[in-house]
Amino acid sequence: MSELVKFKFYETALQANRDKQILAESGINSFIANEQLIQSDWLLSQAVGGIQLQVFEEDLEKAQQALLDYKENEEFSLEVEYTLENAPFDFVCPKCGSNHIYRDDSATSFFGISILTSHKFVCYYCGNEFMH
Repeated sequence: MSELVKFKFYETALQANRDKQILAESGINSFIANEQLIQSDWLLSQAVGGIQLQVFEEDLEKAQQALLDYKENEEFSLEVEYTLENAPFDFVCPKCGSNHIYRDDSATSFFGISILTSHKFVCYYCGNEFMH
């Protein structure tokens, strides 16, 4: 019988469940460990190694490829949506001019909880990171 191996680690259950769904759509069984423990007491995250996505050992390479393929397709679909009609911000990416940008709060968050407002933005279209 095959062993479960740690595939990826996450700060939030939302990220882990998103990747679990992507793997399920590719026919890969995966399991999330420590999700409920950390959701009940997020201070334990460091002690238990975060939220873990686990896959069977023989599915490891297939799982890596499935997430890589999904990310490539996601980037392609974002190219189709170059500009937004009702953009949330009144400025554009300085590299490509797209108004399809989002605020990157990961630098100002603690275990998925945003403490301060970040001035760092990322462009969905070209991936450029910039301050505003």
